[in-house]
Amino acid sequence: MNSLKVLDVTLRDGGCVNNFDFGQDYMEKILCALEHSGVEHIELGYLDQKKGSVQGRTQYCNEKVIPQHFLKKKKAGVTYVAMMDYGKFDVDALGVREPGGIDGIRLAFHKKDRKKIAELGHIIMSKGYQFFIQPMITLRYSDQELLELIEMVNTELADASGFYIVDSFGEMRPNDMNRVLNLVDHNLMPSMTLGFHSHNNLQMSYSNAISFVQFPTNRNLMLDCSIMGMGKGAGNLNTELLLEHLNLYYGKGYTTAPLLSVIDQVINQLHSEFYWGYAVEYYLSAINQCTPSYAGHFFNKHMLPIDQVGELLSMIREDKKISFDRDYAESLYYNYNASREYDDSDSVAHLREWFKEKTILLIGPGKSVEKDRDKILAKINESDTISISVNYTGLFSTDLVFVTRAELLSRLDSVSAITMSNIASESKKNLYVISYKKWAVAEGTTKDSAGVILLHLLSKCSVKEAVLAGFDGFVPNINDNYFDRAMRHPVTETQANERNRWFKEYIRKMSDFMRISFLTDSLYQ
Repeated sequence: MNSLKVLDVTLRDGGCVNNFDFGQDYMEKILCALEHSGVEHIELGYLDQKKGSVQGRTQYCNEKVIPQHFLKKKKAGVTYVAMMDYGKFDVDALGVREPGGIDGIRLAFHKKDRKKIAELGHIIMSKGYQFFIQPMITLRYSDQELLELIEMVNTELADASGFYIVDSFGEMRPNDMNRVLNLVDHNLMPSMTLGFHSHNNLQMSYSNAISFVQFPTNRNLMLDCSIMGMGKGAGNLNTELLLEHLNLYYGKGYTTAPLLSVIDQVINQLHSEFYWGYAVEYYLSAINQCTPSYAGHFFNKHMLPIDQVGELLSMIREDKKISFDRDYAESLYYNYNASREYDDSDSVAHLREWFKEKTILLIGPGKSVEKDRDKILAKINESDTISISVNYTGLFSTDLVFVTRAELLSRLDSVSAITMSNIASESKKNLYVISYKKWAVAEGTTKDSAGVILLHLLSKCSVKEAVLAGFDGFVPNINDNYFDRAMRHPVTETQANERNRWFKEYIRKMSDFMRISFLTDSLYQ
């Protein structure tokens, strides 16, 4: 290679983890660490006219607010850039480059928009900015399509500062790297810098980066990375690992100590609240060649075993794989679970008769069930009470167990249980199967959490009173949500607050049909 430079994307790609809400203090600490590390390029965030902010976030409403509220003093030798997604910023509204502002724009675009970027690139460069071309999900291009894009770049965007290979879904393997690198290097004009942006779904970011810098070429190269790999889903190539490697084998003089300090002071705190990094759901998204947002969406429901999450991902239509569509994901999830038609009229009729004139005690798996065990036992023993434990057995001897998880259902033997048609593969004695299609929809959306389904069912069985125990609500600390550590699932603060808000409101609405009270403390009260 002729030269090799590093571009850190922590403040931009890392912002996809926390909705860009770093806060001013964290933003400044990250920027300071990067400047002292010696990386040549720093990406400060996104330009987005609709979702951008003035300060405190790394998603900006325009380029002018960056030097006004964040980039107060530039370090000599550092190139400061921002990214814009095609269609999310009007380049005509972009101001002329100012000495104290950003130096370059990286334009990310999908394949369908590739023929429109030349015009935008000319406008951006005419205003004095360096221009970097970021064809997202480069593997989605056929060889012919990629050659056509490169030819357009050579002829119409010859003054651009760089062209990238972008592994948006973290799916590139060594043979992919070799094929795409050879194709691009042999056809892209020799004077243009070639960059590589990776994601770590297959744990290949580091090895792919090594292959990239070892590739025999005379052109300038550029590698993207982020501190501690902070980035959407499985995250990115780690800046601190890359810099150390380049120091050892390429004679670079980067300084990793500032990065380690900011990891200790800032990034670890963010990581404890907003998880990123390798996880099996992101591996599944890579092998199914779709955005990891689908994998996270299905997995975070915590209702399906991981093999079924993989099966769902394999069912995503090709035209939906590139960008996450929440409505489509919900429809796919519902149809997958509701595909089995089931007549539950006998089960519901039996339960309605059993529940008549009874108080129904629902016992969730919150930690309060241990603290208030005696109070719950006393309620179970009341003659007019029917008790139902929710998705667990063993702690209390209840009249029924409500089961929405296949692995628990397979372990039940003589216990009377209610379960859903999407997981009931066989009939068992004392098993009441109810239709997923009928009971898992609340207020027009799929809400198949056990509490929602049970309250929905009780309301239709004319139950007059329901008492809730162990429905504690959610907090971000993974150890504080369930009495059984095996039931733990990570939730972010945003997810916890949203679940608490929605279920609290749902309980309020269900109170129009029956009296609902809490036997143990709850965030839903």
